[in-house]
Amino acid sequence: MFVPLSGADITETEKEHVSNVLNSGRLALGPYLDKFENIVKEYIGSKYAVAVNSGTSALHLIVKALNFNKGQKMIVTPFTFISSANVALYEGGVPTFVDIDPFSYNISQENLKYFVENNLEKNVKLFMGVDIFGVPLDWDKVYKLLPENVNIIEDSCEALGGEYKGKKLGTFGQAGAFAFYPNKQITTGEGGIIVTDNEELYDICKSMSNQGRGKSGEWLISERLGYNYRMDEMSAALGYAQMTRISEISKKRSEKAYNYFELFKKEKSVVLPYIPKETTSQSWFVFVLRLNLDWIKEFVSIPNWVVNYELPIKIIGEKNREEWKNIIERLRNFLFTFLKKLNERGVQSKNYFHPVHLQPFYQKFFGYSEGDFPKAELTSCLTFAIPFFSNITFEQQEHVYKVVVKCLQETKNEISF
Repeated sequence: MFVPLSGADITETEKEHVSNVLNSGRLALGPYLDKFENIVKEYIGSKYAVAVNSGTSALHLIVKALNFNKGQKMIVTPFTFISSANVALYEGGVPTFVDIDPFSYNISQENLKYFVENNLEKNVKLFMGVDIFGVPLDWDKVYKLLPENVNIIEDSCEALGGEYKGKKLGTFGQAGAFAFYPNKQITTGEGGIIVTDNEELYDICKSMSNQGRGKSGEWLISERLGYNYRMDEMSAALGYAQMTRISEISKKRSEKAYNYFELFKKEKSVVLPYIPKETTSQSWFVFVLRLNLDWIKEFVSIPNWVVNYELPIKIIGEKNREEWKNIIERLRNFLFTFLKKLNERGVQSKNYFHPVHLQPFYQKFFGYSEGDFPKAELTSCLTFAIPFFSNITFEQQEHVYKVVVKCLQETKNEISF
């Protein structure tokens, strides 16, 4: 049996709305763009929304609209999709990483507190808060820890529909962003959206998304530097149709997640996703399992301080760094051997995520190396996404469970360090 990693939930409703666009001949800047923006902002509870061609574009426009300039710094997690950090580079700024919590995989409150109290970086302008895998940051604590002069952006690209203490994600910063790639909760094919209550920020983002044109709508007059970040009409129609079904889609994904929790709850080789108590509604983007270090230590030599995630802010000293690199290499070798087996047997699975600071060009430009953000690095060597989408069947999920357990056991028998 082949089980894909992800799949969009497309019905006749979506086809009908996209066909409406094709039949109308209005393929850009049409009525569906307004309809999609309106249905999203009503669902999120924001005053304004700007639909764009990707989540990356949404984040970039917010960063630029908040006057983030060359040389300024933006706090961000190293354990995220790379665009969360790249948008700072687009404006000549510097992504400044803070390590993660080993349970939620979001920025660690402890590390953020240490960062702020020790004033490790000056000229910090922005905080990019990522609700990783749809799990919310502890936003109350974030606001208590950050200085008032630091503007907050919420990267909720993976978290549509999630709630923190009864409030929708995407609404905890100056602006929030969602993304709609085909593996997301809803899809527009490619696309994203900005949500905000700030009218001035909305006006700037709306203008910049459309070549800098002003409110007059004069086609060839630009009031500011802008981009072609517009969402096309077919994508907007698809997104609108998906949003009319958002409750149905969210319920399906929650049911699929519950199935996996039941299937894996007694399996000692993996750790299930952690949902903080402040999460009043979990938004399921992907289903990520983590290899259990208590299980791995039985056949892979790992120090207890690693098994217990008793990791320092940074690995210091050449000897310590070499030891750390060896540990990471052993774990990564195990994970990728295991993932190769899964994929060869038709269960599509991928490592989530490779740390941003260890991406080749980040290492080249900033000199990062293993040991700079150990919690993110260790988590990266242990986490993997298994097939998860709205219409995955229970039969497919049972198959995934059996193949995962079998491949883990086979990898354990083959690899010993």
